[in-house]
Amino acid sequence: MAGMGKRMRPHTLTVPKPLIPIAGKPIVQRLVEDIAKVCGEAVDEVAFIIGRFGETVEKSLIAIAESVGAKGTIVYQDEPLGTAHAILCAKESLSGPLVVAFADTLFKADFTLDSSVPGTIWVQRVEDPRPFGVVKLNEQGQITEFVEKPQEFVSDLAIIGIYYFQDGEYLRSELQYLLDNDIKDKGEYQLTNALENMKNKGTVFVPGQVTEWLDCGNKDATVFTNQRYLEYLKERGEELVAKSAKITNSVLLEPVYIGENAVITDSVVGPHVSLGDGATVTDSRLSNSIVQQSAVVKSAVITNSMVGNHATVSGQPHDLSLGDYNQLKV
Repeated sequence: MAGMGKRMRPHTLTVPKPLIPIAGKPIVQRLVEDIAKVCGEAVDEVAFIIGRFGETVEKSLIAIAESVGAKGTIVYQDEPLGTAHAILCAKESLSGPLVVAFADTLFKADFTLDSSVPGTIWVQRVEDPRPFGVVKLNEQGQITEFVEKPQEFVSDLAIIGIYYFQDGEYLRSELQYLLDNDIKDKGEYQLTNALENMKNKGTVFVPGQVTEWLDCGNKDATVFTNQRYLEYLKERGEELVAKSAKITNSVLLEPVYIGENAVITDSVVGPHVSLGDGATVTDSRLSNSIVQQSAVVKSAVITNSMVGNHATVSGQPHDLSLGDYNQLKV
């Protein structure tokens, strides 16, 4: 999660993209919790590969690791040299069985990880595979080829950015081989090249399937992911409205997430709205939106929107992306 999150600006001007909330929790926290659930055994360590985001962000990440009973480790990728380089920045943590995940994606899954296989690469069928790494399969359902961002069709099974490796040391040595020999693809050191080398040496990789793959790459995708995740949490029976929230003369259309000490007055909120801690909504209509902590929405109609922390929106309908501490008044 070392990237600058340029496609999510202005929201990533103050926090890295994986700390943007989905249904009240940061994207990366949702991801860590979901991985911990499917692992079927205790997670010993969570290593976060980040840019220089500052002490506050690092403390938040350590707390996320500790929330699943794991040690948190912070490592830095100071140059954007590709996925293989990024993972190798955490080489001290690459040992034993491990999961590698890119922190701008979430998933819905009902399975327990099969730790008896050498490697699992989670994939999902997509209409346009050109922006993704993809895999080809043989008749036995094993992966026979990894192709990074194919411009001509070879497969529609896109790699979603979650991987299981039975032997972390082996992965580390293959990543190091790419850097030592300056093996690049499209100008960067790619994880898919290491996977291809491992496969050629006899490692059997199998595809993993998720029920749903949820992207958080830009504002619209993140708002949609918030919608789907709220539905997912409602299906699981989770409590999504804080008891400290003050709701007066208003209607909540589920599913919604309402944070601690949020205040809703004379409004209709939902469906598919996440309202952060301390947010205030007055005389407004909100749907399909993420409104972050201590934001204020007054006399407004907003949908398909993201409103940043401490931001203010008032007047007229909007489809907007408003960063932290900004004001939009009409």
